[in-house]
Amino acid sequence: MKELRNVWMAAIVSVLWAGQAAAQCQTWNDSPRKEEAENAHVVYRPFVKDRTEQQLATELDEANFKIAFDNWRKAYEIAPAADGQRPAHYVDGRKLYKAMILKTTDDAKKKEYGEMVFKLYDEQAKCYKNEAFLMGRKAFDMFYTPGWGYSRETFDTFKKAVDMGKNDTEYIVYDPLGQLMSYLYKAKQLSKEEFLDMYDKLSKIAEHNKVNNKTYGQYYESGMAIMENHFRTNEIEREIFDCTYFKNKLKPMYEKEPDNLENLKYIYVTLKDQGCAEEDPFVQDVKSHYEALAAVMNEGIEKQRRIDNPCYDGSQLQREEKYTEALARYQECLESTDDPEIKAQVYYSIAFIQTWQLGQYSSARENARKAAGLKPNWGKPYILIGDMYARTSRSCGDDWDSRMAIIAALEKYYYAKSIDSEVADDANKRIGQYNDALPDKQEGFMRGVGEGQSVKVGCWIGETVKVRYK
Repeated sequence: MKELRNVWMAAIVSVLWAGQAAAQCQTWNDSPRKEEAENAHVVYRPFVKDRTEQQLATELDEANFKIAFDNWRKAYEIAPAADGQRPAHYVDGRKLYKAMILKTTDDAKKKEYGEMVFKLYDEQAKCYKNEAFLMGRKAFDMFYTPGWGYSRETFDTFKKAVDMGKNDTEYIVYDPLGQLMSYLYKAKQLSKEEFLDMYDKLSKIAEHNKVNNKTYGQYYESGMAIMENHFRTNEIEREIFDCTYFKNKLKPMYEKEPDNLENLKYIYVTLKDQGCAEEDPFVQDVKSHYEALAAVMNEGIEKQRRIDNPCYDGSQLQREEKYTEALARYQECLESTDDPEIKAQVYYSIAFIQTWQLGQYSSARENARKAAGLKPNWGKPYILIGDMYARTSRSCGDDWDSRMAIIAALEKYYYAKSIDSEVADDANKRIGQYNDALPDKQEGFMRGVGEGQSVKVGCWIGETVKVRYK
């Protein structure tokens, strides 16, 4: 099997774009090899469709991976642009090469495969347009590909994506750019002027989307915060930004459009973030002007936003402790979106209300499981389920049954931190709190139950746990 792998991997390197001889945008529609291309496409697609590069790297054995790659390569060489209606060969090729990067430990091969990934981005952009989006995705992949990550080339690709995409630039660029800009500035590969220029562009894009993008506005806001946190943790924020600089930079913007609410908000927030004193005359002028305009507009904007956006309205109703109304709006939110990330968060919020405010534990557990199913490796729903079990443990029967419920809760906490390091602290606090509630070995001995023996928990929980003792 190892020899088979070496043979076909070597073949890949040796033909790293024999297909370049064909026109990049060639389809199979008028090709004399149309049937051959279509057949190859039909063979490889089931292997690649609905799989991520991580799944391709781990779920396919070498023989099946070779079948998928060889047939993709044949389909690509004959018709890079497939049928001219879908960029499947470019997209699938990137998946396969990214999987190969994950499968190899050879740095030279990682670089070769990375070059193929980026070439496929460029070819798709030429044939199917959407260049700004693809440039952003290309830059994102460059950052996470060995050999490119923290390089000036990667930054320049991000810069092209931002300049081309403008307000449509995806929010996914903020985190890697924050890391990359910090590194390049400290390495003296990025000037202060370039740094500030990119920061200003990204700030304006985030502000625009926070106001105008109902679906993803919150992600831009979060992305901006993550990016700025990289500047803080890399200890360059004070060196880069200062009050005098931003006053001089932002005064022309203020004087040009003194009644532009979006500009006023950006200017004031930026000045305050950079340490300008509240009593500074310019800060006071911007603030008073902003507050006067905002007072007129905010009430109507907020009311309309809540009417138009059930997801946002649900979160506001939850903060206002109007839980029944919040659940109704969250249900509308679920019906209004297909985004798994949003749906996961909403199911979690519903489960949280049902757990802590309404005591609807069975429904809460069902919704927490839905949240976990939509967002893999997310620990919070399991923490919440553990909390349900712990909270209801005393009502599960006698002392023994109560302690079995605690074991069920602990199992959820241990599982949560095993899949999600971000919840480890919360899980550990709960584990420390409830470990003392485990049964004594003597009690287990009296019942004839040994350590590690499987026992079904009573009451509404109904799960089977492995018994552990103090």
